[in-house]
Amino acid sequence: MKLYKISLALILGLGTMTSCEDKLDVVNVNQQTASTFGSTAKELEECVIAAYNHTRMEGTYARVGYNYDVCRGDEVWNSSQVWYMPYDDLNAAVDNEMDQWVWRDWYYTINVCNYILYRAGQDNSALSDDMKRVVGQAHFLRGLSYYNLAGYYQNPTLMLDYEEYSSLETLYSENSSYDEVLDQAESDFTEAMTLLPSRDAGGEWAKGRATCGAAAGFYARALMMHPTKDNLQKALNVLKDIINGKYGTYKLMKNYGDNFREGPAYENNDESLYEVQFLDYGSQGTDDEWTPVNTSANATQGHAIESNYTPGDFGGWADLSASPWLYNLFKAERTTSGSLDPRLYWTIGTYEPEWEGFENGNVAFTTPMTADNYIVTNNNFGGLPIAKYTNMRTNLYSSVVTGLHCGINLRIMRYSDVLLRAAECENELNGPTQQAIDWINQVRNRAGLANLKLADFDSADKLFEQIANVERPKEFGCEYGRGFDLIRWGWFYNSGRLQQITEHAAVNFWTKAAYETGKITFTPKDPVDEVNSDKSSYDTWKEGHEFIPIYQGILNANPKLVGNSANTNTSNANLYTTNGWPIHPVVDLSK
Repeated sequence: MKLYKISLALILGLGTMTSCEDKLDVVNVNQQTASTFGSTAKELEECVIAAYNHTRMEGTYARVGYNYDVCRGDEVWNSSQVWYMPYDDLNAAVDNEMDQWVWRDWYYTINVCNYILYRAGQDNSALSDDMKRVVGQAHFLRGLSYYNLAGYYQNPTLMLDYEEYSSLETLYSENSSYDEVLDQAESDFTEAMTLLPSRDAGGEWAKGRATCGAAAGFYARALMMHPTKDNLQKALNVLKDIINGKYGTYKLMKNYGDNFREGPAYENNDESLYEVQFLDYGSQGTDDEWTPVNTSANATQGHAIESNYTPGDFGGWADLSASPWLYNLFKAERTTSGSLDPRLYWTIGTYEPEWEGFENGNVAFTTPMTADNYIVTNNNFGGLPIAKYTNMRTNLYSSVVTGLHCGINLRIMRYSDVLLRAAECENELNGPTQQAIDWINQVRNRAGLANLKLADFDSADKLFEQIANVERPKEFGCEYGRGFDLIRWGWFYNSGRLQQITEHAAVNFWTKAAYETGKITFTPKDPVDEVNSDKSSYDTWKEGHEFIPIYQGILNANPKLVGNSANTNTSNANLYTTNGWPIHPVVDLSK
């Protein structure tokens, strides 16, 4: 009996060994792989959600990926004189680890999008409606990634084929040129324009997902980042299509402040082409999730922009402040009823007598503000607090919890940008026209300002000055995008323009104690004389450093990569002269 059992066991064992290849080699459905997952739209939808989530990380839009560009512009300065300093001063070193955060997080997004497009196949005409929407979102998010990478790093590498991830030889890619990266972004946005529904479809498509309107808006933005005549004409054409409703219905919100509050009554509103979604106050978890490798079921799913902007007295990090130039630009022009421009209220958190009875009144979070008590961002260096994308004016809470906790969605592109960009393109191509003036006046009228008149603008240079240094700063002040504007306008490579933005960014340090003891006599609101100022963001700028250097660790890891103009301190002036990109001279608008 024992021998029989042993023989049977041996036979069964041998049978198992000889037949395991075709009998027992089964797939564990609970352990899916890149080769087995993603055959249906439902499965790839999970990847789409992951791609959206990657756009809410440290290096994308949750903190530094948003604020690098904010402080790169001339409307904001570093009031902490610590965090963001290399990026505010445009002199980041190649071995600064922060250089890689934007690169890292946008490439996470690209990798997910590449996998989606690989699994979906190459023939869009054969896709189901559900799969078209999946593929359209992947194209939009990949285009958004490359738009940001070009604007920050100038010549990043293009990675488009998921199959190339199979070996280091193909995974390591060379740099692509600035134009090539933007061309790819434009290609992705064009695909998304044809595959995605408009916001008019309702449901999720009106509540934060990428739409054909969002793709069209960013297609125009990408074209304007390398502004040849041909690209400007293409941008104008698509901007007109957005205005005429081809990609959905958009309009300016009656109340400008509705673009900067949280909650379903305000977010994903009629003015928003695209915004990044964050969980509202009171509905978040507790774990700050700074990088894509952190995955917590209890993630806060908020952003830290508020923490960067909020004064230390209200729990903030006190890092970034509005420039005195921007404040005084607002104060220079009253509405037709004689009041202040309401956009000032939502942009800069200062006390003004006119704010009594307006919205939530003179309030800093829930603390009443008074005329004789200057609230500054940083107690050591001063600074006018940025109210935008904080709850400083909403009365929602008395102080912030620092970290990724703010629930206000970041409106990355609004309809007002469509109107002002259309006016800019029209002016570039056809000189000052009534059509350009009409588009500008739509934005001015919402703020209660008087109409501009065509007769007051005798040249395209003068109308451009009005758009670039009056209309856009007041509409988008302290928002992401100004640094991208300075690059596409070529202002770092024109001596008059460089001097102008140096003056815009000039600041004087201020403390309450020094003011009260008479050591200083100016207030935080006063205009600044750049020659005698404490500093300007552009005092330390060197040619090529309008871009962030590619982190040396990334270059060391990929032998095919080389640095950009910031790595080599190389001038980019030839981009404008060789390609014919316009750089307008400074024009005195008072004449």
